[in-house]
Amino acid sequence: VQLQASGGGSVQAGGSLRLSCAASGINFKINTFAWYRRPPGKQHDLVASITSTGVSHSADSVKGRFTISRDNVRRTLYLQMNILKPEDTGVYYCFTQLRGVDYWGKGTLVTVSS
Repeated sequence: VQLQASGGGSVQAGGSLRLSCAASGINFKINTFAWYRRPPGKQHDLVASITSTGVSHSADSVKGRFTISRDNVRRTLYLQMNILKPEDTGVYYCFTQLRGVDYWGKGTLVTVSS
């Protein structure tokens, strides 16, 4: 299983970014996927998740600003991030599980300046 995240960058507060995560080596359409982030000097936390049927969950801190989605044909997970805040700064990882094994993408850095 390989998860390749991309789309990070540096933006000013109020800006937008879209992260992508291309998956391979997995039956993409039947798996639940998630985005986690690790702020500088902190533990990683869950940002959003989406099931195989498209049911999504978002952390309270990003509700109304971030949208998780998936394209089963392109085998790609997305995270649309709007109205970005400095506290959204961190390394963002895509994540999935297969047969009890955790798989993490390499991470993409998002930096939001005030």
